[in-house]
Amino acid sequence: MNQNKLHKTKNRITTSIIFLLAILSGCGPQQSPEIVEGVSFEIAEHRAATISNIRYKAFFSIPEALEEKITGEVAINFQLKDVSKPVIIDFNENPENVLSVKRQDKETDYQFINGHIVVPASSLSPGENTISIKFIAGESSLNRNEKYLYTLFVPDRASFAFPCFDQPNLKATYKLSLEIPESWQAAANGELINTRTANGRTMYKFAETKPLSTYLFSFAAGEFDVIAEERNGRTLRMFHRETDSEKVERNIKAIFDLHFSALEWLEEYTDIPYPFGKFDFVLIPSFQYGGMEHPGAILYRAASLFLEPSATQNQKLGRASLIAHETAHMWFGNLVTMDWFNDVWMKEVFANFMAAKIVNPNFPDINHPLRFFLAHHPRAYSVDRTRGTNPIRQDLDNLKNAGSLYGAIIYQKAPIVMRQLELLIGEQSFQVGLQEYLKKFSYANATWSDLIEMLDTKSSEDLKSWSKVWVSEPGRPHIKTELALSENNKISRLVLKQMDPQNKNRVWNQNINLVMGWGDKLELFPVQLNDVTAEIKQAAGRPKPDFVLTNGSGSGYGYFETDDASRDFLLKHVYEIDDSLVLGIAWVTLWEEMLNSRMTPIEFINTAMTALNYETDAQNIPRILSYLETAFWKFHKSSDRERLAPEFEALLWQLMHKPPDSKVQANYFRTFRSIALSNDGISKLLEIWKKELTIPGLEIGENDMTTLALELAVRGIPQAQEVLDRQLGRIKSPDRKARFEFIRPALSPDQAVRDNFFERLKDAQNRSHEPWVLTALNYLHHPIRANASQKYLRPSLELVEEIQRTGDIFFPKRWLDLTFSGHNSVEAADIVNQFLNSRSDYPKRLRAKILQSTDLLFKAAQLSTDNHYRP
Repeated sequence: MNQNKLHKTKNRITTSIIFLLAILSGCGPQQSPEIVEGVSFEIAEHRAATISNIRYKAFFSIPEALEEKITGEVAINFQLKDVSKPVIIDFNENPENVLSVKRQDKETDYQFINGHIVVPASSLSPGENTISIKFIAGESSLNRNEKYLYTLFVPDRASFAFPCFDQPNLKATYKLSLEIPESWQAAANGELINTRTANGRTMYKFAETKPLSTYLFSFAAGEFDVIAEERNGRTLRMFHRETDSEKVERNIKAIFDLHFSALEWLEEYTDIPYPFGKFDFVLIPSFQYGGMEHPGAILYRAASLFLEPSATQNQKLGRASLIAHETAHMWFGNLVTMDWFNDVWMKEVFANFMAAKIVNPNFPDINHPLRFFLAHHPRAYSVDRTRGTNPIRQDLDNLKNAGSLYGAIIYQKAPIVMRQLELLIGEQSFQVGLQEYLKKFSYANATWSDLIEMLDTKSSEDLKSWSKVWVSEPGRPHIKTELALSENNKISRLVLKQMDPQNKNRVWNQNINLVMGWGDKLELFPVQLNDVTAEIKQAAGRPKPDFVLTNGSGSGYGYFETDDASRDFLLKHVYEIDDSLVLGIAWVTLWEEMLNSRMTPIEFINTAMTALNYETDAQNIPRILSYLETAFWKFHKSSDRERLAPEFEALLWQLMHKPPDSKVQANYFRTFRSIALSNDGISKLLEIWKKELTIPGLEIGENDMTTLALELAVRGIPQAQEVLDRQLGRIKSPDRKARFEFIRPALSPDQAVRDNFFERLKDAQNRSHEPWVLTALNYLHHPIRANASQKYLRPSLELVEEIQRTGDIFFPKRWLDLTFSGHNSVEAADIVNQFLNSRSDYPKRLRAKILQSTDLLFKAAQLSTDNHYRP
């Protein structure tokens, strides 16, 4: 049947059935929740009020051959309070995937409506009910590969695989059995009870879990190696598919060390022992996220834990933070879970906030305030400065839209805000409040209001008003420094003034430490900015400073506009600042000032290139290089880049060959690899790839060499196909070979091949390996090929709604980011404008994602024209 006709017919049938069910259940149509696609808030509220004590007994039979279906059976046991209405079970699959439905072991009537199995009230009884369903599993959330699979059910995708009550506040226990090929291993939330093998198949039976939300139920199965380590009576197991034994051996100690130390730290901080018994983690090739916190069976992207020999300090810190983040979720998110996904930020903010605390002892030589600042502020600003920004806590009408809530505001801004809250009420009171919260709501659900009410009793501040501005409203304050001098060139008055960019007269109550610099002397001035203005009276009478940085300790949040004299000084002398934290804050401030047109990109680039000759801090150098790389590609036309490239390349090559420093040498190399455009630069890259040229002190691993081959190919060197062929032969892992072969058409010199590759991406099945797709998009839309790929922009925008439905939570935003990553033209900006103007009905959150991802595009377009691009 034609898809449009089928959809209309389905809607007519749905409406009739809803009305019929309402009559059969003995109540008017207005009293029954409307059975819509996804899990509406109305359905969720009704079920939470009437269903409790849920226990799942689930079985999946997983064939080795991909063409064979996965079958299963689930018995859902629950207590039912209200039998006047039908019970709605979520199963977001085709109706024919439901093979049978029984209640108390007897066949029962049911209807399949909009992705739900609806059991009529007449088939139910008050108190205990058991509904057993045999089904063919949906595979979109089972992530099935040739030799392994893994579940990924966040936020509402458990029902894409099996029938369940797919909402976070209907926690349940799970007793899982898996039948898998004999050569496979399996991991799940529960402890393994036993296995039984017969006829080339093995049955795994797992113990019943603690109460979990459906999005946390998980298993992985496949050809994995398993490594176990025991310390102080606790055993951790790692499942992996890595074929490079040297890579495994090089990383394994750090991986286990970081997990054990994170667990110990969290047990001490929360005063609650690890809540979920056993602790396994599975390393997945090309996993969609850095990690996913399933209790007892954490999933990680393998490359995030198995680092290359040339791993930078930031990559090592990133691995430690990732492990700490997922481990923190065992308490924050898993033990206590948000009631509804409008509070999904709560689990993420505490995971990130605790991760920053956990990592500190493992890296005693690191400037951790700088680490926190650089890990959170730039990415939060990258969204909050845009017209597509959103509040931390957002409304949510249906769980099918929950994926659109995720982003830098949740992951990066929220921890900054949480640190402000800790500063307001005191570190000790904050910790005690969190301990009380975790104990009160253990194995249950809670809201942000529950927590803020508990913390409010421990503070003299009005936390509810504070929360309204910081958590429930979008955007950031614009904070300006006003410095007045007396006739003898001393400070007569220093005032901070905060403005609301949205003209809502909001005031962001926050603690700030302003810093002033005189020569090699720096001085901090603490300020609580809880009004429109704040005067720093202790500054009066001081000599005129060389510069003023309002956010001097990095604890504040906003657009901090510098005065003209400070900005001019920093452009000429920023590298003279001897404090790494203040220096890092200065670089972020200068970048934001550039984006606000208070300096030109070339002024910023000249300052940054000069500063690199003097910079030694291993955290600030990657940030400067990142800004330089973005300015080079985004804010210059191709002809300007070609003129600038030789100087930029020469600087990076020189810095790369300074006395070896493993902490930053790889950063210089990777930036050089990214920006090389001159014949000399490209020749050097080719010689390095051929292993004819080495860089003393720098060991380049397989992944770096693979990226190098891709970079050479996108530059269109004559030997491109030979390089790609030989690189494929160098790759050891079959998983990495498959990735390489997927990406390769995006690099083809033949436009028709690239066109065909893009056309294939319109089919959701060809987007199933999302990290592969994102890498391919990076090269498909590389700035070198921006003119040729411009024709993909409008079709890419038209795909976003479908990608939101079929992809995982981060994929729509990342699809947009990579699609527009290489574009800076007026024409590309016009395409975005035309699309948004033609779609007045476009979903609000997806419109916001587009505005976020194209913010730099519009800023770059402004440099080329007098027109102001405002979608």
